[in-house]
Amino acid sequence: MSLPIPSSPTSPPVIPSFEISYECVDALKEDLEWKLIYVGSAEDETYDQLLESVFVGPVNVGTYRFVLQADPPDPARIRAEDIIGVTVLLLTCSYVGREFVRIGYYVNNDNDDEKLREPPPPNSFN
Repeated sequence: MSLPIPSSPTSPPVIPSFEISYECVDALKEDLEWKLIYVGSAEDETYDQLLESVFVGPVNVGTYRFVLQADPPDPARIRAEDIIGVTVLLLTCSYVGREFVRIGYYVNNDNDDEKLREPPPPNSFN
């Protein structure tokens, strides 16, 4: 599997996009499910946002490549104390409901304006 690192840094709203390449050595009877998840809070997974979920198939022997693109996370669904700071984007792949790939990308959300960095204002990305 090949997964180039997305461009960084960027300004919100960021539209996550991943070019995914993988090789299949045996034909699969079912589709692969790829998901992109924004972790909205380290303490409470109810704030996680499923940004995209796609089924890819049929998957026969061979090499595959596609671009997984998603809408940015909805800032209104992120707690004010979690808007600024480090979080994670998770890219997962499952086969028949069993996850076998999980790749995490650290994301640091910050303000471009130095005046807004300390202390961060509520809903500064809205």
